Amino acid sequence: MNSAKQPTIYFIGVTTQKSSIMTVFPKWAEEIGLKDTVIKGIDIPLHAPEPHYREVVSFIKNDPLSLGALVTSHKINVYNSCKDMFDYIDPYAKELNEVSCLSKNEGNFCAHAKDPISSGLALEHFVPENFWKDHGGQVLLLGAGGSSLAMAHYFAQDKWGDNVPAKVHIANRSEPRLESAKEHLVRIADRLNLTLHHGPKPEDNDALVAALPPYSLIVNATGLGKDAPGSPTTDAVCYPEHSLVWEINYRGELLFMHQATEQEREKQLHVEDGWQYFIHGWTQVVSEVFHVPIEGKLLTKLSDIAGTSMR
Repeated sequence: MNSAKQPTIYFIGVTTQKSSIMTVFPKWAEEIGLKDTVIKGIDIPLHAPEPHYREVVSFIKNDPLSLGALVTSHKINVYNSCKDMFDYIDPYAKELNEVSCLSKNEGNFCAHAKDPISSGLALEHFVPENFWKDHGGQVLLLGAGGSSLAMAHYFAQDKWGDNVPAKVHIANRSEPRLESAKEHLVRIADRLNLTLHHGPKPEDNDALVAALPPYSLIVNATGLGKDAPGSPTTDAVCYPEHSLVWEINYRGELLFMHQATEQEREKQLHVEDGWQYFIHGWTQVVSEVFHVPIEGKLLTKLSDIAGTSMR
């Protein structure tokens, strides 16, 4: 990798050039006043060997004008491969064993897990107030990666009181990832009434969706439909009435979202894409990397800029 010639934030992912952020960030930088700052993508194959992650993280750590990064699709692997390289690891990153943001602060190289914050802000955008208390629905998180673990922590916060899902399910097609999720969520499992499900086939997930009560939340946190083709459910999936269906991706084939949209009117569903998650995920990282508070009017302005650019 070549040394940065101007202040640079990196996007560590799988298909970064397809992301809207490559077009949006320069406009954000102008609005925030980040003069001469650029964004560069770093594509890494899913589940790459450990040395690959260490090479990328070491470069960012030691290159003076490389100021930080957003990590997607590799959050757990970056943490497991590189945790000895950080001077500071925030509490969420330690608890979740994942890294979604790299930054530098007063000479320290820092690792953060921003997903519990950004996923929470995105959920609050479309989940009605007192939804769980009023209706008693459940949550099904498809995928046991970092996004699902972050959402589990969001739901487990004491501040919600009795406005919490009646039950939280996490389903995954590989057993090792489920076991890892179980270890990371053991402290909050009872509060969530947590159940883990091993489902190697989409039909297994169909059965889980069909068993949910009305007014539930079903989330595609697998990466299928963006980083890899397909959906964690089949076209035969049957959603419970009045439920919320969240595709946390905003780009790609989004087959999962289209499957839900087919039943939107009949089942009175609310189907949400990942646009708000994208906005909050990136603004949280940009705020951390460049030490600029992004909230209120500035957050609204950046969201409008992104929307005008891409939607």
